[in-house]
Order: sequence, then structure tokens, then C-alpha cells
Amino acid sequence: MLPKDPILLLSVVNMKLRDAYDSLDALCEDLDEDRGELEEKLRAAGYVYDSEHNQFR
Repeated sequence: MLPKDPILLLSVVNMKLRDAYDSLDALCEDLDEDRGELEEKLRAAGYVYDSEHNQFR
């Protein structure tokens, strides 16, 4: 389960993308998370997914 707090969520997601997943799709599939909802939560906090760097910025 991912954290609800957007800053903690950003930290956990970026760590998982860096250490364990080669894409946001792979992370969402493995953790059974909705990609659109995850992106919206982080977009609301000012972050967008950068597929080239495989992280939210």
C-alpha cells in the first residue's frame, strides 16, 4: 500500500521506480495501482511523470 501523503508518495514511488521498476506501468501493474489516479495525486502536488528518466519531477 502506498502512502496517502503526496510528498511521501512521491518519495516512495520514485524510490521504487529507481530500484525495482523500469516503468510506471510496471510499478502500477505489480502494486495493483491505477496509473491515472497515481498520476493525478502527484500532479495535484506539482509533479509529473518523466518517462525518459523514469521518475516524477
